[in-house]
Amino acid sequence: MQCHRHYGASSSSPLPSSSRVEELFTEEEIYEEEESVIEEEVQPVVQEETAQCGGLSVEQEVRRSKEEAQPVALETEVKPPVESKNGKRTEGGEGGGGGVPKSSMLSWFVVLALLGVWCSVAVVYFDIVDYDNVIARAQEFRMNFSEVLQGKLTAYDTDGDGDFDVEDAKVLLGLKEADHPTQGVSSEERADDEPTNQHEPEAETTKEQAADQRAESGEVTSSDSLTEDAAVYGSQDVESEIQAAVPLPALVDEDFVPDDPGGDSGHPHEDVTETIDTSGVLLEETAEESTYESEQTLTSSKVTQEADTAQTQETQRHKETKKKKPKLLNKLDKSIKAEIEAAEKLRKKGRAEEALREFESLVQQHPLSPRARYGKAQAEDDVAEKLRSNDMLQRAINTYREAAELPDATSDLLRAAMKRRADRQQFLGRMRASLVTLEKLVHIFPDDIGLKNDLGVAHLLLGDNKGAKRVYEEVLAVSPDDGFAKVHYGFILKSDNKIAESIPYLKEGLESGDPGTDDGRFYFHLGDALQRVGDDSAYHWYELGHQRGHFASVWQRSLYNVDGLKAQPWWTPKETGYTDLVKTLERNWRTIRDEALAVIDQKTGLFVPEEENLRERGEWGQYTLWQQGKKVGNSCHNVPKTCALLERYTEATGCKRGQIKFSVMQPGTHVWPHTGPTNCRLRIHLGLVIPKTGCKIRCTNQTREWEEGKVLIFDDSFEHEVWQEAESYRLIFIVDAWHPELTAHQRQTLSAI
Repeated sequence: MQCHRHYGASSSSPLPSSSRVEELFTEEEIYEEEESVIEEEVQPVVQEETAQCGGLSVEQEVRRSKEEAQPVALETEVKPPVESKNGKRTEGGEGGGGGVPKSSMLSWFVVLALLGVWCSVAVVYFDIVDYDNVIARAQEFRMNFSEVLQGKLTAYDTDGDGDFDVEDAKVLLGLKEADHPTQGVSSEERADDEPTNQHEPEAETTKEQAADQRAESGEVTSSDSLTEDAAVYGSQDVESEIQAAVPLPALVDEDFVPDDPGGDSGHPHEDVTETIDTSGVLLEETAEESTYESEQTLTSSKVTQEADTAQTQETQRHKETKKKKPKLLNKLDKSIKAEIEAAEKLRKKGRAEEALREFESLVQQHPLSPRARYGKAQAEDDVAEKLRSNDMLQRAINTYREAAELPDATSDLLRAAMKRRADRQQFLGRMRASLVTLEKLVHIFPDDIGLKNDLGVAHLLLGDNKGAKRVYEEVLAVSPDDGFAKVHYGFILKSDNKIAESIPYLKEGLESGDPGTDDGRFYFHLGDALQRVGDDSAYHWYELGHQRGHFASVWQRSLYNVDGLKAQPWWTPKETGYTDLVKTLERNWRTIRDEALAVIDQKTGLFVPEEENLRERGEWGQYTLWQQGKKVGNSCHNVPKTCALLERYTEATGCKRGQIKFSVMQPGTHVWPHTGPTNCRLRIHLGLVIPKTGCKIRCTNQTREWEEGKVLIFDDSFEHEVWQEAESYRLIFIVDAWHPELTAHQRQTLSAI
């Protein structure tokens, strides 16, 4: 390795001990030691030479040696000193002669050589080497040649952090003890603890899960690439069919792209996707902390108390929604983990068809692998979105079931697969099948509050308020502070016209801030309930709903909207662009009136009482000709001229988010302040039989009265209220028309209401 080559080059001889290095770095001691070494070597050599050379004196022999040594030093290289076993140095003479002592110059050569060695030692020992620079170069080298060096530097990873860094280098030099954080843990166990983001649904914030966290159910279809005017595939709102003001029609299988009422609104369960139940201890700890903090703020100012309370609630929500990493791999799955991750990587990159082929191959090779089959279901899900294919989505639904039913499937995978299956069944409008799937899940995981909450929603989507009420009562019995259960239970109570009883549940549920509670429907119904009991704080909640982005304004509170449309409570015929329609209605008002009176005079009950629970008191009947852009039965047979007049005005007869109907209201009737469900229509009222006094309508803060043969045009997505205090009935003709700013494509693709 390059790094090791660098460290090896810093010293050409074995490293001395640290105590020896400290001694060698004192100059005076260096010189003293060298002089003693030279004296020890010269004395015995001189004596020996005197004996061999026939008794020459020491001085003569030394003088002769110097004369011989000088030319030799000039003509040849000085041989390096050879260290004997006893540590004394001798020099080999030229021509095979015995050792000859050198001059003091030789001693200096020795000193310089030792200094070079010691300096090299000092560079390393005293941390003079620029480790960071070396490591940076090594890492750069590694990145540039990753194919060659992949995994090599990790052999020197002494601290277990997955790479080679300064700390690892110091350990190799003996300057630091190695840490072994993963010692004693097998690689398989470590793999279980490490995130497996490439194939676990909790990490899948890809296009699939972004659109589907709505019923956590798992994941499907992204709506990010679609606009409201094209409808939204994979609506994120699991409660999309719980209408705020009027009930929505049931979903139909023939249309794969149901409408998203909230535009980009998120699914109530979005934040609890794949959450494993960790209630109990967390709830107790949170309660203690909340109590403690509230005690600490008793002496604070009101502002400080509110800030502390908000912070405490935020901490509480964070703890209660803390997620535990789901484990989706069993033993078999771990053995093919690399293949699963490779296929999952393709899926996350949007290459759904390729991913599907890979998962299909894995399923063929390992038919008992739950994770491979779950991945196949997810890939089929993605392909269904891409191709907008109900058939492919049904395949995915079946494969989710197969994955959950395989032996040895982990509980987390079973839960994720079945929840996803339930969500996809809801998407296709198969509400009863979804309910059955969720009931099985609750049976398997009876302590999972989140699953029970999902089951309650499934009952609501079927219109089974009693079943939903029973489920939420069970939830609140074991978890009385569950905000999600509270808002839904309050919603059910209000639907049953238990107005006063619904308020505390709706209010406390919204105040909890729990996932799934921040929904416009609950702000809508809480405000409406407060208005009905005469509590002006209703507008406080409407304002909060507006601030949270659920309402266009405090006045305009419709929930099924198209953004950007002109918004004003009252309109003139010219502003609508429907002047021809208005003229036709006003010119023929007597004909329309006479046909309506003929229907009223019949004793066949053709006028149906208003069923939207909008009346405080009185009688209010309606006779409908068109609804959701289609004729209602044989209703036009009784008023043929009226229907003939309207046939050519497709802006009205083709308005899938509106109605055409007669409305009769008896004296003593009051209609609560309310708003319509959508901003996609304008409502035209044609006066047919209007008492002289006592009949009026308020839209926002403006109140007007009807006139016979004249129209009033308003946007009923704004709050409006009606009084009938005359002595006789009031009869009007109501015609809903598309908002004039909607495009032809929007009018064609928007779902019906």
